[in-house]
Amino acid sequence: MKKTLFKLTYGLFVLSSRDGMKDNGCIINTVMQVTDTPLQIAVAVNKDNYTLQMIEKSRIFNISVLSEDVPFSVFQNFGFQSGRSADKFSQFEYKKRAANDVYYLTEYTNAFISAKVVNMIDCGTHMMIIGEVTQALTLSDTPSVTYDYYFKNIKPKPEAKKKGYVCKICGYVYEGDVLPEDFICPLCKHPASDFEKLE
Repeated sequence: MKKTLFKLTYGLFVLSSRDGMKDNGCIINTVMQVTDTPLQIAVAVNKDNYTLQMIEKSRIFNISVLSEDVPFSVFQNFGFQSGRSADKFSQFEYKKRAANDVYYLTEYTNAFISAKVVNMIDCGTHMMIIGEVTQALTLSDTPSVTYDYYFKNIKPKPEAKKKGYVCKICGYVYEGDVLPEDFICPLCKHPASDFEKLE
């Protein structure tokens, strides 16, 4: 059943926020416009993400719309480590502060959107954030990267030599003959059901 949902047209984005002097961002795949007047967007983010905690405090966020020229290193930086222990923006040179003082990416992205939180809806594992757009800017004409494009052209293929299970979301490889049913991917936080056996 979950594989069918991969047929939906997901994009890939960096969601960023700021809490005091601390900046952070994470990879997400769910952003959509929900109203035109006022102009509002909806964003879904896993509750385990540190960026969500920052948004809950600051009530502001930015979306960087990733484009097809984005290298895998951007996903490693913003998606494969936690902002609780790493300063994700410190080594990332392609950034600028929007009017809301939150970073957005200036390279590998074709647009950014700033918003202020107007509502938050608990959706179980994820929080749905409704934000009113405060700033938006087109940065390039490069097409937006989709989940499908990411899987086919950006995400490295797993090494055939390894025995174990690979996460279909981020590519993390669990080495071993049996994957525990309650295993959670240490990188993207997806469950064992999102892993497939390496042949």
